[in-house]
Amino acid sequence: MVISPIVFLVVVTGIAKAGDMKAVGRVGVKALAYFVVVSTIALIFGMAMAYIFNPGSGLNIDPSSLDSSVLDEKTSAEKPGGFAEFLLGMLPVSVIGAFAENEILQILVFSVLFGLGIVAVGQEKCAQLIAFFDTVLSIFFKIMNWIMRISPLGAFGAIAFIIGQYGIETIGTYVKLIIACYVSAVLFILLLGGIARCGGGVSLWKFFRFTKDEYLLALGTASTEAVMPRMMDKLNRAGCSRTTTGLVFPTGYSFNMDGSAIYLSISLVFMTQAFGVDLSLSQQITALAVLLLTSKGMAGVPGSAFLALSATSAALGLFPVSGVALMLGADRLMDSMRVVVNLTGNCVATFVVDRWEGKLNLNQAHAVLGSRETGKDTSVPFRESDDDQGITQELEKILSDSKKESKV
Repeated sequence: MVISPIVFLVVVTGIAKAGDMKAVGRVGVKALAYFVVVSTIALIFGMAMAYIFNPGSGLNIDPSSLDSSVLDEKTSAEKPGGFAEFLLGMLPVSVIGAFAENEILQILVFSVLFGLGIVAVGQEKCAQLIAFFDTVLSIFFKIMNWIMRISPLGAFGAIAFIIGQYGIETIGTYVKLIIACYVSAVLFILLLGGIARCGGGVSLWKFFRFTKDEYLLALGTASTEAVMPRMMDKLNRAGCSRTTTGLVFPTGYSFNMDGSAIYLSISLVFMTQAFGVDLSLSQQITALAVLLLTSKGMAGVPGSAFLALSATSAALGLFPVSGVALMLGADRLMDSMRVVVNLTGNCVATFVVDRWEGKLNLNQAHAVLGSRETGKDTSVPFRESDDDQGITQELEKILSDSKKESKV
């Protein structure tokens, strides 16, 4: 309900206050480069862990014995298209339709264009519009605070649904796969902690304490979108600039799904082992390349994990695509792993890119993350960095001057 307008307002105000098209483009290029590198590492890491644990060895499953009807339901909503179709899909046919359908990628494209339009027109002419967007953004964050107070009820319902539909006994069937995925997630988070320390100059563990409420909500609802606005708020409080936060963090929801990448590569190896298929080195490289492309191109598509696995199995041709149905029972059990790693990866990306840009306020980050009350909700949406405060003061001066001229 409020995620789409918040993403729009955050991106637009961030770009408008940056006032530099080159800076916006530079942030985007650095973010995409980071996403590709880290996602590739996640895929390779997941595949390596799968061969260490061998979760599918000894199962000897016959693909023809699997019921693929449920898989067809999972993947019938949308089929993966080519790269050109993916690019066209980023452009909204209708702006209102993009907001109504919560198409985050299309909203991001429109928001960037709208923000660049404000920069092209000029901050002085658009000062009142920027101030209006800031006020509306504050209102939406206040609404999010109200929603967060009742969110534990939704988290409880989601957990009860998973247990009721799949049963506790499902865990036993995929115990080695579950262990492989969750151990891989923990180790990869340790790697992200090192990236955050070396590349961003911040402690990931202190950031976890600062955002523990958001992580608990994401775990309970099995959704990272539910905490997107609050996470962006806390990233800004932790010293990240509004421009970088508004561009990098939402974009990561489509292009930087590290947890999903780990899950996909482990699942692929699990299926090949379950069907008694050995992958050669060239086949492993092909599988990683296909997974990297399909996971990016199908972000936000219902059943995207199964679509990516189906496309990869079809490209390899080593076992029937219907064999992907083997993962149906384990998919929901992996939600917690994917959610935590995806969310952490996007937060680390925001810190790293912001530091590359020289905009990360490390003094503010260390002060906020080092506080004993870092998890306390101060209900202050998007506290601005030093650069943003200067721009805001300039905008206020423009507004006051225009009011004086109107009185004269």
